[in-house]
Amino acid sequence: MNLIFNKIYHFYTAKKPFVAYRKPNSKEISGFFMQEDALHYSKNYSESGFVFAPFNSEEKAILFPVEKAEFLQEKIDFKIGNSLKKTFISDNSSKEKHLKIVEKAINFIKMGTIQKVVISRQELVSLQNFDLVAVYKKLLLTYENAFVYVWFHPKVGLWLGATPETLLEVEEKVFKTMSLAGTQVANSKENIVWKSKELEEQQLVTDFIEQQLEKIANTLKINKTETIKAGSLLHLKTKVSGRLNKKSTLKELISALHPTPAVCGLPRKIAKQFILEKENYKRSFYTGFLGEINFNSSQKGKKETHLFVNLRCMKIDKNTACIYVGGGITKGSIATKEWEETVSKAKTMKRVL
Repeated sequence: MNLIFNKIYHFYTAKKPFVAYRKPNSKEISGFFMQEDALHYSKNYSESGFVFAPFNSEEKAILFPVEKAEFLQEKIDFKIGNSLKKTFISDNSSKEKHLKIVEKAINFIKMGTIQKVVISRQELVSLQNFDLVAVYKKLLLTYENAFVYVWFHPKVGLWLGATPETLLEVEEKVFKTMSLAGTQVANSKENIVWKSKELEEQQLVTDFIEQQLEKIANTLKINKTETIKAGSLLHLKTKVSGRLNKKSTLKELISALHPTPAVCGLPRKIAKQFILEKENYKRSFYTGFLGEINFNSSQKGKKETHLFVNLRCMKIDKNTACIYVGGGITKGSIATKEWEETVSKAKTMKRVL
């Protein structure tokens, strides 16, 4: 019982690479447990295994090749203890820095060269008696409709997350993706009302995805926008599906979508450059993507790809959790409101610590 949790504990203690994950609304945990600690990279997303890709698409994606791993799947059945204490590192300059960058972004947008840019920051939490398995279990319990993972490589680090955003699902040439933008705190006592800023932001993302995919896909279908819940937050989501053209590849499909305007901005090239120059820290794998590529867990039928945008995530470094949070800036943004949104998002990760 709970073989995968035992594997997580022993592999992390022994400093051996692994990833364990549960897909949204699933009752199964899957895991790749590596036989060696060499670093492998995907060349063109034609391999089979699990990828962990950074925000900057110019950098390589780390691959756990299926042929070099022990793959396990297990139904979830566990109870959770409460063995973690935490204290927050206060950083008075963090708010001021974030407000300044957001103001720069708003001014840049008003100049007319850009429609949207996503600005993010780090928040540090000091940990005592860190228990990896307990924190991962709490993530699983707290975020049932998210992709919940723990990923470790001794040469890279330890990451955990619970992301509500699918980048891509592919079976043969048929694919599904989504645009996800707009955020508000869930309040069951009130009717959900979305303001024009959030609705505009969502439409920008949807339009971008449609334009990018028209070049490489046919039979494109855009669903109606809906509201979804992720932990204590609400988001706007629009499902998109289609079929790749005969000559188009998975690499082309990923390149068309990543990074999406939901984590980068529009136009993408200018927004990305603004982020790399102005954010004052390296996002690394935050707002990158991760998941199975060209993989069949049941060893029957067709190989599938399931990729998720790496949001609501944190990196653990010794006794500190580095939580990553951000928000989309448009011409209607107000810097203080954007700061408050990142505070709300940070709470979703702090809840499990």
